[in-house]
Amino acid sequence: MNYTEEMILHSKSGYCMPFEETQGKDVEMSLGYGEQTHPTTGKKFFHHGIDFNVHCRMLSALADGIVSGVASDSIHGISQTIRYGSYEVTYGHLSNVFAQFGQRVKAGQTVALSGDILHLETRFKDEELNPLEFLTMLYGNIRAERQASYNPITDFEDEGMTMTTDFDKNREEIEELMLRYLPLYMDDLRCGIYTLPEHTEQSLRHLFTMGAIKEYFYERIPSLANPLGLGHKALPLAGKVQNLLIGDFLNYLALKHEICLNTADDGLKKNSVAKQ
Repeated sequence: MNYTEEMILHSKSGYCMPFEETQGKDVEMSLGYGEQTHPTTGKKFFHHGIDFNVHCRMLSALADGIVSGVASDSIHGISQTIRYGSYEVTYGHLSNVFAQFGQRVKAGQTVALSGDILHLETRFKDEELNPLEFLTMLYGNIRAERQASYNPITDFEDEGMTMTTDFDKNREEIEELMLRYLPLYMDDLRCGIYTLPEHTEQSLRHLFTMGAIKEYFYERIPSLANPLGLGHKALPLAGKVQNLLIGDFLNYLALKHEICLNTADDGLKKNSVAKQ
């Protein structure tokens, strides 16, 4: 189905999926939308929603909405219908209902408790939709909302994500040196006038290889300031890479410009010149 502009779901409180995945407990879809084959009788029938194998899972409101129906029947047991603008979403096979008829709800608000099966149906202006298509659109809204609120400049400062290095006590002096010499350092690297020490290059390759294996990359939405999408779990890797890069910049200054940190102790000055 092609979604038109009038089908865009607007919500001041944001958007939310029906339930959260529980770590180590994946939720499987047990029955899809459309023509299906009954697992016991083998007969063909049309399924008007999708079913998930769940067990007492808390269910959330998907956006700003109002409960437009609470019912019980022999097919779907206890059910709850919530209207989101021109959409209506029905949860079936519920164990309990927390948001009653006429109650207004916001994205993420707990509205019901599932049974062992969750039946999900969606409609737009009373026209039946494949719930998977609706959930795909909803997930796109969630991703767009996260991207719009994402600030790459404070990426490692949010939630206590402060990255420390071995050079923090010399930070002010190093930043001043970078303002003056970093363009020269980058030009000499590009032209081959200066090359990375072999041990530094090997260490960087090892770190990035381990980062890829442990899936540290693309934890967040990539940006110009954070092209690898590094997040909280990549902090140890980012700190080690930062140490190597700063150390190599100081190595370059010592080799090519005979400059060592004024605030560094004698041991750090000696170690700033790596063996080629």
